[in-house]
Amino acid sequence: MPWPESVTLSGPHARLESLSHDHIEGLTEAVKDGELWKLWYTLIPRPEDMAKEIDRRLSLRAAGSMLPFTVFDAAGRIVGMTTYMNVDAANRRVEIGSTWYARRVQRTPLNTQCKLLLMTHAFEAINCIAVEFRTHFFNHPSRRAIERLGAKQDGILRSHQVAPNGTLRDTVVFSIIAAEWPTVKTHLTYQLNDKPRE
Repeated sequence: MPWPESVTLSGPHARLESLSHDHIEGLTEAVKDGELWKLWYTLIPRPEDMAKEIDRRLSLRAAGSMLPFTVFDAAGRIVGMTTYMNVDAANRRVEIGSTWYARRVQRTPLNTQCKLLLMTHAFEAINCIAVEFRTHFFNHPSRRAIERLGAKQDGILRSHQVAPNGTLRDTVVFSIIAAEWPTVKTHLTYQLNDKPRE
């Protein structure tokens, strides 16, 4: 059996379904919202490359190193992608990453909902000992979002990767460990449900 197995995860603000070629049209439209592929510090597929990106993620799924999801908003519209990646079944660790969202749902409860769903499944259903997050040093919005989740910075992998444009990527590594999960879950649930509206 693959670990983790395919699953659909849902909450009030988002639903995560296993990535499928059936989602290509919605994903192509979603990535156009904000022209996300133009961000130099991250790799987001161009509309014309979406089929190739789906193929890439599904091949990693077949190899057992990724579990990719399509992200739907509360109205059932496709708004992005996310994954469990760098799957380490022997050590029960996953990284949550390769995530992007249409501009219209950025800075809404959707990301918090997605992370709560993914981490709840990781820690409570498949018994992970740690969940990791990685991002480009210059992706400051991503770094702030990861910190807001309650993840702690483990360190920076300097000159970690060569980007398609030839620049060197310093990768910032964060994690949440199983012992921290109950507190992080309480925090995220509060952010979604109990935080006073301003």
